[in-house]
Amino acid sequence: MSITFPRIRVGDPIRHEALAVYPLFAEGGQPVDYTLADEAIGAATVTVREVGEQGTVPELLVENQGDVRVLFLEGEELRGAKQNRVLNTSVLIPAKATTKIPVSCVEQGRWHYQGAHFKSGGTVSSADLRYTLKSSVSRSAKLTRSHHSDQGAVWEEVYKQQQALGVSSPTSALADTFASHADQVAAYREKLKYSEGSSGLAVAVGSKLVSFDLFDQPATCRKVWDRLLAGLSLDATQTKAEETPVAAGQVEQVLNESTAAAWEQTPAVGEGEEYRTEFGASHGSALTHQGHLVHLSVLTAR
Repeated sequence: MSITFPRIRVGDPIRHEALAVYPLFAEGGQPVDYTLADEAIGAATVTVREVGEQGTVPELLVENQGDVRVLFLEGEELRGAKQNRVLNTSVLIPAKATTKIPVSCVEQGRWHYQGAHFKSGGTVSSADLRYTLKSSVSRSAKLTRSHHSDQGAVWEEVYKQQQALGVSSPTSALADTFASHADQVAAYREKLKYSEGSSGLAVAVGSKLVSFDLFDQPATCRKVWDRLLAGLSLDATQTKAEETPVAAGQVEQVLNESTAAAWEQTPAVGEGEEYRTEFGASHGSALTHQGHLVHLSVLTAR
């Protein structure tokens, strides 16, 4: 089975300071039935906890008691239990199933319980951190057919960003970075509103196109838009606005390179199929379900 890419049209950019967002409009896709993780956690149909009482850093246990599958997104933060984590890859959890998910620690200085279960952090990691995750997980997928990250590199990226942004955190928690820059995150969200009908977004920080995310349906994009902007605004806060921003033609070029790249299937976590690719300085991953695209993401090094 291979990936079927929808036809993608790049919309007019919306800009605020160093961030430019290009809405992506897709044709020919088919929606997949799922609930987003934050909604399922809030409704108590899904619980996320440590694997056993002692816990293990690179894995968490998800129990889906609901009647529909649940989508967790790459880079999504989960807070609580023994330490905060982020998802290493996008995962579909089957209905009425218990599944181990691959995660990375983003709170180096804590290993004790703050409640038994995790809550949604309401944020997705910065493009820089997601690139670190994706590139190292892709190496693991190729070498060991696993979804392990380079945990040391993840900690280093969290620390580097805190140093750049002047954040003090007793446990080196990514959550403290978001809390310290809540006003900046709110400003970017206010200026860069969801573009109606879009199923994805390509994002440039300064003069560099750093990411694009495409979902199976506009409803998902609308719900996760602000979460994605939270992490991207941290990247932008460290960057000067460019007088000559990225052109739409550059976005289309990266999209074309992505769809033309050689995608290799790798074992998925949970339901669906997973594919990965690497081209130039970019790493991509795609989660599909019965051949229908659920989440496609490409991250590029800055």
